[in-house]
Amino acid sequence: MINFIVAAIVLIAAAGVVIYNRLIRSRNRVANGWSDIDVQLQRRHDLIPRLVTAVDQYAKYERATLEAVTELRAEAMRVADVRAKGKVEQKLSAGIDRIIALAEDYPDLKANENFMKLQEELVETENYLQFARRYYNGSVRNYNTMTESVPSNIIAGQFRFEPKEFFQKSSDDAGNVPLVQLGTIE
Repeated sequence: MINFIVAAIVLIAAAGVVIYNRLIRSRNRVANGWSDIDVQLQRRHDLIPRLVTAVDQYAKYERATLEAVTELRAEAMRVADVRAKGKVEQKLSAGIDRIIALAEDYPDLKANENFMKLQEELVETENYLQFARRYYNGSVRNYNTMTESVPSNIIAGQFRFEPKEFFQKSSDDAGNVPLVQLGTIE
């Protein structure tokens, strides 16, 4: 009887360790996914001043649009909360779309090699960001499922594993298509 109790305790402890390690691995995947998103957001934030400068040379009358995007960039760089960052990044994406759309009104800008290169880099960044966001949100889904499911929720509660927020770049997320397309605006 004592052997049975000892074996049961050892089995429960081993299961607890396995579950704890799975929670840690899952939490680390979420952190890694966020790091990938952060890198792509930083890349996009670094491209914005160059884009604003390129457009400013041709579209002097679009000062309000350029200033709004610059302010949104600054706000996006300050925000740390995932949900709030998602909302600001959504507005920033719309602002970038407006800047790219300006090229249609300014043929000289549309023909500018520097502007076209920046537009191409933005498209590439948006694609990388889309993939990073998908990975992150999948990792968050798996992690949150573990923290809410029996029996891992018991271990998660004991060791204070908190649920994570999903990162949504845009409310129009169904297609997961970048907002900026090379040469066209969608």
